Amino acid sequence: MALADLEIPVRNESGIATAIDVLHQRFGEQFKTSQSLREQHAHTTTYIPAQLPDGVVFAQSEGDVQDAVSICAQYKVPVIPFGTGTSLEGGVNAPAGGISLDLNGMNKIVRVDAEDLDVVVEPGVTREQLNEYLRDTGLFFPIDPGANASLGGMAATRASGTNAVRYGTMRENVISLRAVMPDGRVIKTAQRSRKSSAGYDLTKLLVGSEGTLGVITQLTLRLYGIPEAMSAATCSFPDVESACNATIMAMQSGIPMARIELLDAESVKAINAYSDTGFAVSPMLLLEFHGTAAGVAEQAELFGAIADDCGGTGFKWVTKAEERSKMWKARHDAYWAMKAAAPGMSALSTDVCVPISRLAECVTETQRDIADNGLFGPILGHVGDGNFHVALCFDPAEPAQMQKAEDVVERLALRALAMEGTCTGEHGIGQGKRRFMRLEHGAAADLMIAIKKSIDPDNIMNPAKVLALP
Repeated sequence: MALADLEIPVRNESGIATAIDVLHQRFGEQFKTSQSLREQHAHTTTYIPAQLPDGVVFAQSEGDVQDAVSICAQYKVPVIPFGTGTSLEGGVNAPAGGISLDLNGMNKIVRVDAEDLDVVVEPGVTREQLNEYLRDTGLFFPIDPGANASLGGMAATRASGTNAVRYGTMRENVISLRAVMPDGRVIKTAQRSRKSSAGYDLTKLLVGSEGTLGVITQLTLRLYGIPEAMSAATCSFPDVESACNATIMAMQSGIPMARIELLDAESVKAINAYSDTGFAVSPMLLLEFHGTAAGVAEQAELFGAIADDCGGTGFKWVTKAEERSKMWKARHDAYWAMKAAAPGMSALSTDVCVPISRLAECVTETQRDIADNGLFGPILGHVGDGNFHVALCFDPAEPAQMQKAEDVVERLALRALAMEGTCTGEHGIGQGKRRFMRLEHGAAADLMIAIKKSIDPDNIMNPAKVLALP
C-alpha cells in the first residue's frame, strides 16, 4: 500500500504551529519534535507507509492527557494515542499530522482487589508487566496478543489472543474505563460492579474504538485465579479440515479448552527452524487445558480420543511448566519465525474471523489463493473461535509481488464476509481495512459515523482511522 492509496486529510497548518508553541510552554521536556522521535511514533509493525506526527507529548498523568487534548481541541489539531506501537493496520499513523500522545509513562498498577478479582491500571502497563506483578497473588490476566502490548492499546483495539476460547477478549474483560474525551472532559464509563443495567454501555463503546472517540487513561480489568493444574498438548493432522473437525467435536463435547491453536504446515516448518521445536511438518493443533489435576488429565484424554477419530497422530500432552512455556513461546514468536523463513522480504500480516463451521473452508481456499499467486504465506489461528492470521511475504523491491499480496488480503476479507464473518478478528481496522466497514456493517456504519461526529465534531481523535467520514 502506497501513501497515494491512503486518505490524506487536509492539514491544519496554522493550528498545528500554534499548538506546538503552546505545548512547548505547557510540557517543556515532556514535548518533543525531533525527527527520530516522530519517526518512532509513526512506526507500525506493518507494510503501511509511516505518516509522522508533528510532535510527541510524553504523558505522565491523566492531567497531562487532559491538558494535551484540551490544547489540541482548542486549535483543532489531531491527537493520536500511542501505546507500544504494535499496531498492524496503521493505527498510530498521523495522516493529517498533529500530536502523538505517548502513554507509556502512565504505567502504574493502581490497586489489586483480590477478593473482587479485579485490578485498576494505567494505560501504559503491559500485559507481561501486569502478570509479573500478580505472580504472588494467585491471580492472572489472561488476554495475550502475540506482542507485549500496552493494556490501553489492547482495550482500544479490542485485542484477544490464544486464551480467547476460554476467557474471551478485551471486550469481556474490561469492567470500566476512565477516558479523556475530545473536548477535554474526563469520564468514567461504569462502576466496579460486575453487572449493571443502568444506561448505555459506554465501556464497550470505547473498547475497540481505536482512539477515535477518546483517550483511555485508566482501566479496571477482570482477573482470574491461576488454575490448580495446566497441561499443554500437541497433535498433528493430515489436513486443516481434520484439525478443524476435531476442534468442533471437542467444543460440542463440552471440553473446557483454555487454548486451541491451528498451525498449517508452512507455519510449523518456520517455527521448527526458528524455535527448534521439532514438530512433525503437517497441520497441527496446540492446546492447553486448565483445572484440577484430575480434570486436566480427563480433558486431555477426551481430546486425544476425538483427535484419533479425526485422523490425528502423535497426540502428546505435558504438564511441566518449562515445556508448556517453550511451546507457547514458540507460538508467540511465530511472526518472527515467518519473517526469518523469508529473509529480506516484507510481511503483510492480516486476520479474519469466521463461524467455526466455515473455518476449514476459509483456510483451505486462502491457502489455494496464496499458492496460485506464488506467495509464501503461512497460516495460523485461534481455531477455537474461528480467527486466523496470514503473514504474506513479498519482495518490497517488486511492486507486482506487493500488489499480489494486497489482492490476496482483499479476497480474504471478502471471503470472510461472504461466510458471515468479519474482516478482522483482533488486529483492528486502522487505516488498512476501513474500506470493508460498510460492506461488513451496512447501514450500521452510518450510525457509527453519527456517534463519531457527535462525540468528536472536529474529528481530532485519530482521524482517517476506522471510519470514512463523508
